[in-house]
Amino acid sequence: MSAIHLAFTDWVIIAIYFAFVLGIGVYLKRFTRSQEDFFLAGRKNSSWVAGLAFLSANLGALELLGMTGNTYKYGMYVAHFYWIGAVPAMLFLGIYMMPFYYSGRIKSVPGYLKLRFDEKTRVLNGVAFAVMTLLVSGINLYAMALVLHTFLGWNWDVSMWTSAATVAVYVTMSGLMSAIFTEIIQFFLIWSGLFLVSVLGIVEIGGVREVFHRVPAAFGTLWSTSADASLNGMAVTWGGIVLGLGFVLSFGYWTTDFLVVQRAFSAKDLRAARMTPILASFFKMCVPFLVIIPGLIALILSKDPSTGFALLSDGGHINYDSALPLLIVRYYPIGLVGLGITALLAGFMAGQAGNISAFNTVWTYDIYQSVINKKASDKHLLWMGRVATIVGIMMSVGTAYWAKSFPSIMDYMQAIFSWVNAPLFATMLLGMFIRRITPSGAFWGLIAGMGSSVTMFLAVKFAWIDARVITMSGVASDMAANFWRAWWAWLICFVVTIGVSIFTEPKPDSELVGLVKGLTHGEKTDRLPWTKRPEFYAILSAIILVILNIYFW
Repeated sequence: MSAIHLAFTDWVIIAIYFAFVLGIGVYLKRFTRSQEDFFLAGRKNSSWVAGLAFLSANLGALELLGMTGNTYKYGMYVAHFYWIGAVPAMLFLGIYMMPFYYSGRIKSVPGYLKLRFDEKTRVLNGVAFAVMTLLVSGINLYAMALVLHTFLGWNWDVSMWTSAATVAVYVTMSGLMSAIFTEIIQFFLIWSGLFLVSVLGIVEIGGVREVFHRVPAAFGTLWSTSADASLNGMAVTWGGIVLGLGFVLSFGYWTTDFLVVQRAFSAKDLRAARMTPILASFFKMCVPFLVIIPGLIALILSKDPSTGFALLSDGGHINYDSALPLLIVRYYPIGLVGLGITALLAGFMAGQAGNISAFNTVWTYDIYQSVINKKASDKHLLWMGRVATIVGIMMSVGTAYWAKSFPSIMDYMQAIFSWVNAPLFATMLLGMFIRRITPSGAFWGLIAGMGSSVTMFLAVKFAWIDARVITMSGVASDMAANFWRAWWAWLICFVVTIGVSIFTEPKPDSELVGLVKGLTHGEKTDRLPWTKRPEFYAILSAIILVILNIYFW
């Protein structure tokens, strides 16, 4: 595909966006006076500000290009990532886990592990998270390069470095504060810029009912074909969906991944922190309209030769992630394409900024201050955070080229999450709810969980074993293998952690106050009207979730 012609108005829209983002970084730098301002945005945000940033940090390349491409590849089953694969975990974080996080005034998730367990567990998770974040960060650079390459015909290298330089500038200036502000702007840009893709696609196909009528039967349902892996596009059974995605991967990401949890830490009080993921859950349930519908439309168009629609290919392999950019080219007239491009760039930069702001925090507090310079001053930590931002961006460029080698960035993402987040959730769950879990149990459980996940990934990748051994079914897609590998990693970590804890010494209760169920006093909500309590909104979100799953059964 050759580069398309952009009108002057398209260039103006794109230029205004970049100037605005950089301007925010320059403006907010004057308010970034301490390391708490840089890493936690001063803990001043309302639940709405933190909630929109919470969702926007996740609304990057994975959501926009990855989910649209995977809908083309797997069908309606991709909606599981939004509903059972996100909302329950977000509600659990807000209702049960946030009091443990927030009451200790910790600055990162590894920081909780230090208080609950010990320094070695904190450093282990800090290093694993830093590596994972850099790998994920590369996805956003690759995705932005894909857009610029698709629309403008720019060189891949130029596109990646342009994206990297822009994020580096505004995050380096004011850290999480500028990241959150730009994420909120990007949230609205994404919706205004991509909403029309679904609407125009539905109009061309002939209505929503016609969209689902024209896709294969295996691509149009959520649960009715989940009893047999051979009957659905993702080739996974309900067991893999519920245990692997709905439980382990979902809870592992939404409750322990510092990329999103950091936004809740920036809330002004405990109630605002608890409401952050709960409010975000309502918007999360709506995101499929931006990605699932376009993915199905792209599938329908590509199967009809008369439409002239076809995805890009790279090295003889279909590039599923090109579906959304190509739909924008198809539907948006000259003069409006700039808005679509800006919406995509906003998503990628939101995800990139989220990853880098999380990376610089974990590196500075949980690796640098913990291991290298324990007596670092406030001013020095602020300087180190800015240095870590630049270094992290440069390293992300390298991981972007690895991401480019995957046929789908979603497959790449789920593989990474199964390595780190899946076993970490077992550690966090046990640590928060069982006092008897020991520091040694947590450390060796994490080692066993992460080691087993990476080993299973390599064993399948290099054909040492068949993926069907892991999925326990007659067929196995890459995504099914990711789901089941996450479950096994979680289970191994869970069992080893308990086993080692039985034979090792736990910490005394006096050191666990505010960190474990039964020793933590959360916010008092008895005097609040029931319509203002986090539990009320969580129940409302859960009811909508159940209705959606039944409707698309």
